[in-house]
Amino acid sequence: EDASAVGKGKQGHVTGLADALAALYRRVPLGMRLGLDPMREACARADHPERAFRAVHIAGTNGKGSTCAMVESIARAAGRRTGLYTSPHLCRFAERIRIDGEPIDDDTLTRILETALDVGADLSFFETATLAAFLAFREAKVEIAVIEVGIGGRLDATNVFDAPPPLCCAITSVGFDHMDKLGDTLDVIAREKAAIAKAGVPLVLGALFDPARSAAIAIANEVGAPIVEAHEDRGGRALPDVRVALEGPHQRANAAVAWAIADQLGIGEDARLRGLAAVKWPGRLERIRIGDGPLGGNWILDGAHNIDGIHALIAATRAEDLGAIVFGALADKAWPAMLEALKAIDAPRVFVSPSGRAAVDARDLAMNDTSRAERDVGFSIAKGLERARELAGRRPVLVCGSLYLVGEVRALLLGLSRDPPVAL
Repeated sequence: EDASAVGKGKQGHVTGLADALAALYRRVPLGMRLGLDPMREACARADHPERAFRAVHIAGTNGKGSTCAMVESIARAAGRRTGLYTSPHLCRFAERIRIDGEPIDDDTLTRILETALDVGADLSFFETATLAAFLAFREAKVEIAVIEVGIGGRLDATNVFDAPPPLCCAITSVGFDHMDKLGDTLDVIAREKAAIAKAGVPLVLGALFDPARSAAIAIANEVGAPIVEAHEDRGGRALPDVRVALEGPHQRANAAVAWAIADQLGIGEDARLRGLAAVKWPGRLERIRIGDGPLGGNWILDGAHNIDGIHALIAATRAEDLGAIVFGALADKAWPAMLEALKAIDAPRVFVSPSGRAAVDARDLAMNDTSRAERDVGFSIAKGLERARELAGRRPVLVCGSLYLVGEVRALLLGLSRDPPVAL
């Protein structure tokens, strides 16, 4: 479904969640524009909801969503009332705004969206969603809100926490993504992400390597933000031998960042242990078993959508005997590099086209795949899944290449309702 075509009916006052979402989706053509003035002005008109709670602000190319989920789980384990704001959603828009770990309920979301749409009449889709999250957190009397940066950091709509400043900021990783907006070198991209740093507020660094690390430290030094290294090899504290509910070596790296953030928040180790052991973050090396039918069997869903994410996925599934790969990607991603990297996995491929924004045609993916594996094209997601299941037999099927693809597949496998996807 084309998100930009949703809800072209009534233009006046919105009533009900469907109408509120339709009005919100009409703002998709504005994209995820960079710049803080519209957001700051809307926050002022709404009597500054962003000042009603203390924020943890997390940027990064990969891992920021998982790290946000870990920090929120830890804070909740410590007895704090929490908010969590992330993007995009997998199935329901409400997933973006969570209170104490649960997506905001439909009645509250409807009311909050109506207010955000009215107060921020000139805002983009992402700006409106961000304002709605702030309004929801104020109403719910959230103590700590964990906020995921949308794109970059410096000019992202979330970067409006000035008074009071965030409790802690973090950069999980720096890689090549959104280069049309952030720049085409790692140091330039790192400077954009590090610009969420605030004077006197700890900036936790994940596994950054030069030139990104040096660039981030330079920005932090300019504004007076103390650097906290999350990883032992960078002078930080080692992550203890703890259980992390999310799978993969890369999630332990994210957990080290979450551990360091929690330390800066003054949260004790017991709550950190419980939070990491209980965290849930769907669509990231998520395992789903379907009992019977044409889709019956084991599935692994991972939202890896850039080259670093694919490398992490390959490392995490190295010991798996995979029966097939379902792959789809958006056209503005580095999909040729992802295809090349996936040659490390010897399994048949089924190529599909996810929705949400311009996707690569599944036939183009198949033509550009240079692996020796058997390949096929699914002319719908459902048909692609059925074909992958046939090829895999009893072995697991891996789905990757796009969070939007993962959202579609997850809804199909689990019979979930979906709001239209939107790549913002």
